[in-house]
Amino acid sequence: MTETVTLTSAVDGFQFTAAHAQPQGPRKGGIVLVQEIFGLDRYMLEDVARWSALGFEVLAPSIFDRAQPGYVAEHEPAAFPIGVGHVQSIGLEKMLSDIQACIDELAPRGPVFAAGYCLGGSLVWLAAGKLKGLAAGAAYYGSMIAANAEQALNAPVIVHLGRKDAHIPADEVAAKIAAAHPDVAVHIYENSGHGFNNDGRPDSDAADAQLARERSLALFQANGAG
Repeated sequence: MTETVTLTSAVDGFQFTAAHAQPQGPRKGGIVLVQEIFGLDRYMLEDVARWSALGFEVLAPSIFDRAQPGYVAEHEPAAFPIGVGHVQSIGLEKMLSDIQACIDELAPRGPVFAAGYCLGGSLVWLAAGKLKGLAAGAAYYGSMIAANAEQALNAPVIVHLGRKDAHIPADEVAAKIAAAHPDVAVHIYENSGHGFNNDGRPDSDAADAQLARERSLALFQANGAG
């Protein structure tokens, strides 16, 4: 069952909400799930339930709470400028601080992992270099990964990209990561576009989405997930 909890950022003391779910069955670890620009929508809540069913305690921060508490939008063109505006008004540092607060909340009970999508994919990549206590991360189709490919990494990361993604040139991102971090696995999914982890979306291929989840889980298991 998913509930809403309140956490506090160490950077500015801001209190933000997060979706929280306990693990089903034996606990494998904690995981922070980081949203797209559409907020904690039904696709994110489905992801919370999915990882909970796999045995992870889940926290999914509502990282736009500073701009608009509880913000959720439909996946439509009108939502893009609103989401981008929230990113710009809040800034990456404060959003990363919310992820750190989630890591700190989960860490006393075991290893902590992260998975993020679109904006969240970029934040997970950045978190692997800037935050403390992350055991491993899965970064999906983040538009800021290429520009930050050379950052030093403190945790293993896997990157998932869609071949049909009109927003992110998969080969270019893969090449920049390979040059800076040849040990980082970058997977390009030929049948998928942007947002392919969202089951039922036009750019989502079910087999690709499942394979990406299996690869992410395998990385987590190799880095401490029970």
